[in-house]
Parts: sequence; C-alpha cells; structure tokens
Amino acid sequence: MIPNYKYKPGVYFTTTFITTYALWFSAAYLSFHDDSGMYILLALVGMMVPFLVSFFMIFMSKNSDLKKDFINRLINLRLIRPKVLLAFLLIMPLTILVSIFLSLPFGGSTSQFQFAEEYSFSSGFVPVFLTLIMASTFEELGWRGYGFESLQSRHTFFTASIVFSVLWSLWHFPLIFINHTYQYEIFHENILYAVNFFVSIIPMGVIISWLYVKNGKSVLAVILIHIIINSSQEALQMTQFAKCIETLVVTAVAAIIFISDKEIFFSKEQLSSGAG
Repeated sequence: MIPNYKYKPGVYFTTTFITTYALWFSAAYLSFHDDSGMYILLALVGMMVPFLVSFFMIFMSKNSDLKKDFINRLINLRLIRPKVLLAFLLIMPLTILVSIFLSLPFGGSTSQFQFAEEYSFSSGFVPVFLTLIMASTFEELGWRGYGFESLQSRHTFFTASIVFSVLWSLWHFPLIFINHTYQYEIFHENILYAVNFFVSIIPMGVIISWLYVKNGKSVLAVILIHIIINSSQEALQMTQFAKCIETLVVTAVAAIIFISDKEIFFSKEQLSSGAG
C-alpha cells in the first residue's frame, strides 16, 4: 500500500463496471445485427477497461509513489517466487484431470482426456488464443494494478479477496448476451452451466489473489497465472458437467489454502494509514 495515497475503490469499480457494461451491451446488440464482426472491437475494448481505468487513476493521481509502485510490481522479476508459480503450474492441470476423473462415474467420457481439436468459442476475426492472452493481460493490469490494491487498503486480505472475486464474477455478466462468446455458448447449452461459470470465478479469484500476494504482488506473475488458467480450460475436451465438478475441486483447493495460511487472510498489515 501507498501510505500517502487514499485509494478510491468506489470510483474505480463504478467507472469500470459502467464503462464495460456500456461497451459489452452495445457489442451484444451488434453481434446480432451487424455481419461485419465489428462488435468484436467493442468487446475487446470492454475487456481492456479495467486496465484503462487503472492506468488513468494511477497516472493522473499526481502521486509519484503510486506510479513507482505500479511500475515496480509490473517489471520487477525479483518479486516472483518460482517455486510458488511451479506449484500452481502443477496444481491447475491436476485439478482439471481430477475433475474429469470424478465425472466418469456420472457418465463422463474418457475422451475428455484428449486434447481439444478446436476452441469452445469464437472471437471473430481475432484469433482465440490471442483473445485469451489479451484477456489475461489487460484484466490483471487493471485488477491488480489498482482494483485489488484499493480494496486491500481498507480490508483484510480475506474480505478484499472475497469482495474482489464476487465483483470480478459479476463483471463478466454482459458476455452471456454477446453472440459466439464462451459465456453465450454455455448459457444457451444449459443455464446451470452459465451459473457454474460465475460461481467458479469466486474460489478461483481467491486463489489468484493469494498467489498474487505470495509473489510479492507481482502483476507479471498473475498475468502468467491467468494465461495458464485460460489456456488449460481450453486444452482438453472437458465437458461442462466436468467443469461443474471442477468448481467443487477448486473450492476445496481454496479452502485448503485458507486453512493452511490463515495468518495472511486476516492480516491487517497491508492496511494503509491513508486509506480513510
């Protein structure tokens, strides 16, 4: 935290939500009324909003310490703990494999262990793999650049991570109305699968926040972690039912982390005297 700066979480999240929702609902309308595919541009700009708002609030703050802190968390490789990242590299794929295995007694197919032949959604003229990377990068530049920091300046890590995860989940809501998006596809396959998507973000958000703190609040580290998550979800022929099971597995992992590291979850050391 920056002791001589008063974070403004209300301003940040309100601006981010209003701007993103305006862009994404506009994209949703165009996705059914414009064959040019230009709605993708609006969707991509909406995806960048958390970063754009974060960048504006940091660099228009006239606070040199806030700017230096952001740059340091972005480029300082010494903040990253390789062992923690390596553990996550193993945990995430293992979580997916366990979830698929647990789906087998319920009629799940062993073909889910095979590599996916295509992506589960379309992003128009923008390659899907590039969309996944862009989403991971711009979201974390914004969420960790300012958003999560603003919440943690006023609350314990536990409260900040829960509030952030719920807000992060709700932020994705308009995507279920944009034709061809992943959220649109699963919503029209089964509304329960869409509900599972939004629920799954909450424990995953807690885990990512924990990894963020464990890696010295390195923005670069969480960008890499987010890319791993997005890519791994598309790697295998995993069914939506198995992803429902995955939500339970991820929740269990989050609970284990919470139980084993309670001290960090309820620590108030990060609270800034200038938080107000």
